Amino acid sequence: MAHPSIDPTFYRTAAEAAAAPDEKLAYVVAFDRDARKPDAMTVVDVEPGSATYGRVVGWTDVPGRGDELHHFGWNACSSALKHEGHDMHGLARRHLLVPGLRSSNVYVFDTQPDPRTPALVKTIDAASLSTRAGYSRPHTLHCGPDGVFLTCLGGAEGDDDGPGGIALLDHTTFDVLRAWETDRGPQHFHYDAWWHLNQNVLISSEWASPSMIENGIVPELLLDNKYGHAIHFWDLATGEHRQRVELGPQHQMALEVRPSHDPEATWGFVGVVISTEDLSGSVWRWFRDGDVWNVEKVITVPAEPADPELLPPALKPFGAVPPLISDIDLSVDDRFLYVSCWGTGELKQFDVSDPARPRPTGSVRLGGIVGRTPHPAMPDMPLAGGPQMVEVSRDGSRVYFTNSLYGAWDDQFYPDGVGAWMAKLDVAPDGGLSLDENFFPHGDEFRGLRVHQIRLQGGDASSDSYCFS
Repeated sequence: MAHPSIDPTFYRTAAEAAAAPDEKLAYVVAFDRDARKPDAMTVVDVEPGSATYGRVVGWTDVPGRGDELHHFGWNACSSALKHEGHDMHGLARRHLLVPGLRSSNVYVFDTQPDPRTPALVKTIDAASLSTRAGYSRPHTLHCGPDGVFLTCLGGAEGDDDGPGGIALLDHTTFDVLRAWETDRGPQHFHYDAWWHLNQNVLISSEWASPSMIENGIVPELLLDNKYGHAIHFWDLATGEHRQRVELGPQHQMALEVRPSHDPEATWGFVGVVISTEDLSGSVWRWFRDGDVWNVEKVITVPAEPADPELLPPALKPFGAVPPLISDIDLSVDDRFLYVSCWGTGELKQFDVSDPARPRPTGSVRLGGIVGRTPHPAMPDMPLAGGPQMVEVSRDGSRVYFTNSLYGAWDDQFYPDGVGAWMAKLDVAPDGGLSLDENFFPHGDEFRGLRVHQIRLQGGDASSDSYCFS
């Protein structure tokens, strides 16, 4: 039983998280690709039976233009129960820290006292991030030991192309403290980072330097295998690099890392966008092998043949649609892995009860470069974009996803526009997915902005690390 003065959304175990009350709200960032309107934090009602179910019920603009709000996270989560140095009687999951991937600003929203009206209470400007940590282009964050860990793609201002790394922010004030790394070894590119808390291990992945992504994929760099293709293992307590594990240069862009939620486990998954050998996407399992870390490819999603006339210029020479695996998410009970295939417009579900042998158990299609599969709520409206940022409820019964990847990449692969939409799936107990036909915020609901990452009230599958078995 949690102490009454400790935030009740800090869960000691995955089972405790799954048994907690369902989320009623989802926080979804939205951005203006043209940088004419401010980006925003939106709030979507996800409580079945509510009069506003599936509707945008809250909206807070940020002050600038062109931030491209992207990934974001909570100031505190269940891992706080493991860390030392917290005032546990004052720490709460209430602030959302929201980086601008293009501006390098970080916005802090307070979701209390009214969770439907997040208030912008602090801005961490690009100059502070650069001066104090030596980084730019903030991307992903997690509440961790010593502070909030903020991964960054670029180096200091004026040296945007790196190396990228992790900035450490104060848990309470959110001031930038320093760079987290004390010895980065061979690491240069950066993207995502998470950890095995009880093993004192942080895992990071590689996308690219800012110049390699901000105007879309650079075909010459991709075909020369110049994007990231490795993951890194670090000493979580000291910030020292311990091991680089190569996936193979053809496996371009190692993105989301999803460690097991079991605090005693030593395995997890990383998604790879594309292979330059055959345009397939893949998911790899990392695992401890004696005293070293190793990887193995456990899922391959092939490209799908297509009429070149239906393809954007970047894909016409290949006559095929790559899946473009842009996100993966692991359910809190470590049973199901979800794989977003943004190019083909498919969200795939795998049973990973045996993480070395994933078994396909479900699939839903919406959008897609060629398919443009409509939502059942609007059967006559072809959809652009595809399943992209995916989030799973703590109890594993609900899956939410949005359709925009990154502004320049949207334009490259969906040159006629991606619009904005969000969908929800219901999960059968033994696997299998069905679309909720009553949940489809889209279009004018988001005021012409594109939507990206989702965070669920009270935590979700990609927010929390658990400390106790």
